[in-house]
Amino acid sequence: MRVLLFTGKGGVGKTTLAAATAALLAGRGHRTLVVSTDPAHSLADVLAIPLGPTPSRVDTALDAAHIDARALVDQSWPALREHLGRFAAGLGLAALDAEELTVLPGVDELLALTEVARLARTGEWDVVVVDCGPTAETLRLLALPEAIAAYLERSRARVLADVRAAAAVATDLAEHLADLRSLLTDPATTGVRLVFTPERLVVAETRRTLAALALRGIHVDALIANRLVPRARRWQGPAAAWLRARRSEQDAVMSDLDAGGVPLRVVEHRAAEPVGTAALLSLAADLYADTDPLAARPAGTPLLSITPDGPDHLLRLALPLPAAADLDLARVGDDLSITIDGVRRVIALPLLLRHHTVTDAEADAAGLLVRFAPERT
Repeated sequence: MRVLLFTGKGGVGKTTLAAATAALLAGRGHRTLVVSTDPAHSLADVLAIPLGPTPSRVDTALDAAHIDARALVDQSWPALREHLGRFAAGLGLAALDAEELTVLPGVDELLALTEVARLARTGEWDVVVVDCGPTAETLRLLALPEAIAAYLERSRARVLADVRAAAAVATDLAEHLADLRSLLTDPATTGVRLVFTPERLVVAETRRTLAALALRGIHVDALIANRLVPRARRWQGPAAAWLRARRSEQDAVMSDLDAGGVPLRVVEHRAAEPVGTAALLSLAADLYADTDPLAARPAGTPLLSITPDGPDHLLRLALPLPAAADLDLARVGDDLSITIDGVRRVIALPLLLRHHTVTDAEADAAGLLVRFAPERT
């Protein structure tokens, strides 16, 4: 089973490319589900059929759905109310109602992600293709399982002695979120297809997104450059010079993108917007040519590695850092807090380094290198 997450800056064509990939996979005999977690209902427009939260048949071997977080709350509210009621009662808090739950930060994204995982694990489909929201929303979505699980673990530890019921619910939720994170970070199962257009501002955001996804431990399968001006041997007419100059500029922009070994695919602009399965299949044929659209890129270097250096130890974080990245590093107790362009992750330090102090750090083409020296007694 594979899960393919398509994301990118708003307006770059990620929904169209997600739908095209799903149509191609279904055409090659894979039972495929394409779902959207984007609040915009663009997937239904691209497929030219109405969609709801329940998967609908689009074509042979192809189903589609639009995940509605509000509907998920209504559907699962009795079970949620029971769990949250026990948790709130154990902490002496008033129980939430359904309306209050939906305005809590991150709840919509978390429910959507949970539904994607549930659909992926039903066994009904070989592939689940996910049309995610824009990159900022997607990064927040993918960070939720780890962040909430860490918070619940701290909460569980605080209330364990006095409030057994609340602690038990927190433990159950933390285990569920850990299961979600294991699905997202397994490169054999889940891969991100990061879509961009060859414009300098979009490429700059793409570089930052690559680093942020690597920091989260999320595997990027491919970069897809969309809407390039088609190459033509003989442009003619008054627009010829402009078209040649525009394509040259796009090529120059892409040459500045250091993909860090991530495969780059190119899609040329089309005269007509691809709508419906026939047009999507034609687009997918150009996108993937004779390659396997389901192939997973090898996992590559682990995010974190440690090597001894005399009495010190060097911690290597394999991150494709963008040029002039706003980087912040801090030791917080037994954790290392890393922030790249506003995206933060707290990593628990291995036992080996917990009695060491950070003495130096530097960034290079391979990522971040942090030096730890033994604490002086």
